[in-house]
Amino acid sequence: MAKAFIKGVADVKRQPGFGLIAGVCIAVLYLPLMIIAAYSFNAASNIGAGWSGFTVDWYASALQNREFYDSAILSIGLAFAAMVISTTLATAAALGTTRGRPWRGQTATFVAITTPLVVPEIVTGISLLAFFSAIAALVDINLGLGKLLIAHVTFCIPFAYLPIKARLEGMDETLDSAAADLYATRWQTFRYVTLPLLVPGISSGAALAFIVSFDDFTITQLIAGPGETTLPLYIYTRIRRALTPEINAMCTLLLLISFIFIILSFGISKRRSQ
Repeated sequence: MAKAFIKGVADVKRQPGFGLIAGVCIAVLYLPLMIIAAYSFNAASNIGAGWSGFTVDWYASALQNREFYDSAILSIGLAFAAMVISTTLATAAALGTTRGRPWRGQTATFVAITTPLVVPEIVTGISLLAFFSAIAALVDINLGLGKLLIAHVTFCIPFAYLPIKARLEGMDETLDSAAADLYATRWQTFRYVTLPLLVPGISSGAALAFIVSFDDFTITQLIAGPGETTLPLYIYTRIRRALTPEINAMCTLLLLISFIFIILSFGISKRRSQ
């Protein structure tokens, strides 16, 4: 038990049973993903069959699938647009709620910005669906993909906002005062002092916003119209028809893209803390 304390402070990692619980949690989370990735290289055409040899034919088949390609391009384009808009708005919101004198309603604004993180996605999706229906009833306008973009920006903002806000709170505000003493305008202070120091937080928030938008299924399913099939929606549609090894390859590619951005976000965050 003495090892569970370091300088009188409890060390969770040294608590009895922590390693076992952590191992079980990791296995539950990642073992299914490893199975999907492994069976995407199985030569058997039946997903329920045993291992019958190594092949990359399913990846070739997935990449040659026009519907898969179109949905992937749509998902990447939508996620990139949502990332740019949500990160820009999140940066402005972080500056407004962090820098300067406290103002009335600042706490309420913080709660409003971060609320999408705790609200169930199905509730957010239904709310957005009702909102767009009300807009369509009042104004004869077809937003098309604009509905999906607005929806994705809505739930991406808090994911981009929190890393940027954390970075701002860790920055020394005396640098702004020093810039003002050198007769720099507010824009010059932001451009040459605040923004360069804020880049790691912005990059981390942007990476999170991109992957959250790229992977979203629940809200997209409710909002998307005909011909607006993103990659998660396309994979779900294929699963309802038949579960094939080609789907394993598609899911593995989706996981690969997700892991790349997660690692990128983690690396940027680690660099930010140094």
